[in-house]
Amino acid sequence: MTAYRTLNGLKVAAELVDFMEWEALPGSGLAADGFWAALADIIGRFGPENRRLLERRDALQRQIDAWHTAHPGAVDPAAYRAFLTEIGYIVAEPAPFSIETTGVDLEIAEVAGPQLVVPVMNARYALNAANARWGSLYDALYGTDALGTPPPTGGFDAERAKAVVARARTVLDGVAPLASRGHADVVAYFITEDGLKVRFADGNEEELADPEAFVGYRGDLEEPAGILLQRNGLHVDIHFDRGQPTGASDPAGIADILVESALTTIMDCEDSVAAVDAEDKVAVYRNWLGLMRGDLQASFDKGGVATTRRLAADRSFIRRDGSDGALKGLSLMLVRNVGSLLTTDAVLDADGHETAECLVDALVTSAIALHDVGPNGRHANSRTGAVYIVKPKMHGPDEVAVADRLFSAVEAALGLPPLTLKMGIMDEERCTSVNLRAAIAAAKSRVFFINTGFLDRTGDEIHTSMLAGPMVRKGDMKSSAWIAAYEAGNVDAGLALGFSGRAQIGKGMWAAPDRMAAMLAEKIGHPRAGASTAWVPSPTAATLHALHYLEVDVAARQAELSGREPASLDALLTLPIAPDRPWSAAEIAEELDNNAQGLLGYVVRWIDQGVGCSKVPDIHDVGLMEDRATLRISSQHIANWLKHGVVSREQVMTTLERMAAVVDRQNEGDPAYRPIGNDFAGSLAFQAAVELVLTGDRQPNGYTEPVLTAFRRRRKVEIAMR
Repeated sequence: MTAYRTLNGLKVAAELVDFMEWEALPGSGLAADGFWAALADIIGRFGPENRRLLERRDALQRQIDAWHTAHPGAVDPAAYRAFLTEIGYIVAEPAPFSIETTGVDLEIAEVAGPQLVVPVMNARYALNAANARWGSLYDALYGTDALGTPPPTGGFDAERAKAVVARARTVLDGVAPLASRGHADVVAYFITEDGLKVRFADGNEEELADPEAFVGYRGDLEEPAGILLQRNGLHVDIHFDRGQPTGASDPAGIADILVESALTTIMDCEDSVAAVDAEDKVAVYRNWLGLMRGDLQASFDKGGVATTRRLAADRSFIRRDGSDGALKGLSLMLVRNVGSLLTTDAVLDADGHETAECLVDALVTSAIALHDVGPNGRHANSRTGAVYIVKPKMHGPDEVAVADRLFSAVEAALGLPPLTLKMGIMDEERCTSVNLRAAIAAAKSRVFFINTGFLDRTGDEIHTSMLAGPMVRKGDMKSSAWIAAYEAGNVDAGLALGFSGRAQIGKGMWAAPDRMAAMLAEKIGHPRAGASTAWVPSPTAATLHALHYLEVDVAARQAELSGREPASLDALLTLPIAPDRPWSAAEIAEELDNNAQGLLGYVVRWIDQGVGCSKVPDIHDVGLMEDRATLRISSQHIANWLKHGVVSREQVMTTLERMAAVVDRQNEGDPAYRPIGNDFAGSLAFQAAVELVLTGDRQPNGYTEPVLTAFRRRRKVEIAMR
């Protein structure tokens, strides 16, 4: 039972009060009385607005449902667009403008590179991500299938190591080509007053084809310990060490090649965490505090050895002119607050009702960031004094405008200069996509990124058009007309509104962390499409994806794309339905199996273990990174087919029960796993999965959070009563 204390008319969970007053506020420059007064003021002012916005979402959905009911069958594009305009779902395009955001760090404004998203609730994962600014190319190539074959399972594989070195030398050839030969022929690197030179086995020497690629070095001029190169704003560090086995066997003494990898990391309080109560929220906030103060650490057993992980230090080097230089050792950290729908029991209003969690997040995460950007701050994360808050699941310009005013209120409450809080707009809801330019206009002075989120966007596409007809299969979604227009339109809007050199244009996640060869082949499409960042599932994936940004000059590519014809709004509004239902019984069963297995595999960890994001085996035992966005698609797709009679309720239940056995088998090696296939009635996880499907057409915007939160809270009570 949560204990509460009454502060400024609010009932605040005791653990949150203690955390703020004993841990978060000391050293921030903010007094406790002022903080609680600010929280009460913000909840009092923005709570009713938040509820109004949610009611507006529901009203629009009811009107869309009614229209599809009245217009069954094929959708007339002109009539549909006119209807959406009439009800205010589509708003007028703003007059031409450019964003006005200033004070943005180079990692966001100017340099293109990978972006990690990590559950900040897990300290070890958060530290791994923060430290992923630099990654070993040798390790990434050796330990994944990036070379085209699976990593070795036995001892050291000398032949694979040779292949790794050969592939890494081709990377150097691309980053800093030599005048006549390749880096594979180099036996020595050394520095002269003219810059970096190399020596070959025959004694010949030459310079880089582009001397400006050489940035600096570590160690001695004749035998440097490291050589720092640069291409497209990203750095590569050649590490020399003849005392290490790899360096000893290398003609040039190269022991590793370190690549600047995750330029930015989203520390996530939302889709990748399962934070359902005050206890969980404090855990989330505590780790964010450790990151901002710089003292977060995590101790764990690794291979039988006790290990403590801490935040990495900056990397020192000597510039080519002889002066001292340094590069950041940490990824630039952003924080993603929760969406507008969720409420939290960490703070209750005067009537005992849960308050909007997004409001609590906005003030608490910003107050914690004072340890970095405040008057007494470290200024170690953002060198420009900015706080980067990613706002997810906003539905259209009105919601962005309210978030912009919320940020202004938080700045005033914390004594921060106006526009310190920068806003990342997730373009992951349909109403935002069709009004993206107007949404950006609503935060034009603080927007620092726009990012497509294919998974949530697909879930919202299904739910918004739930009554239009049965949806195409999930695998066919990516070839639908709307998704091509969606991905192109995001880039078009960013380029037209002045994002180049000022803010990020982002793309979504690569979900298969064990399929790095496929990622290397396919994800280069993101920078080629004009995106200055794209999401990756692990530090290793960040190192490999960084190779794409070393190869593609994103700024030049954006300049090439800036004059193209914008993506069509009519294409964006094309519904991915299949009224003729062109599927065999076997294909329907296959789709249902796939959705049910993925749904159960994710839900069981969320409910029973409180894991919000993990590598979940799919029906073919391929590990995929799953979070609430993937769950939203699976549950909504089944709900849609059930609504239109493609599948029956009995068929759905039979499939869920059969897939439970598959999920049990896939998790049999997890000692914390609780099987669901032998006790359907007693498994809250199974019951949650069923409710997500059977009530999917009635869940607000198809979100899974209300059901997951309710069942996870019940499960925590069960665990506490043992």
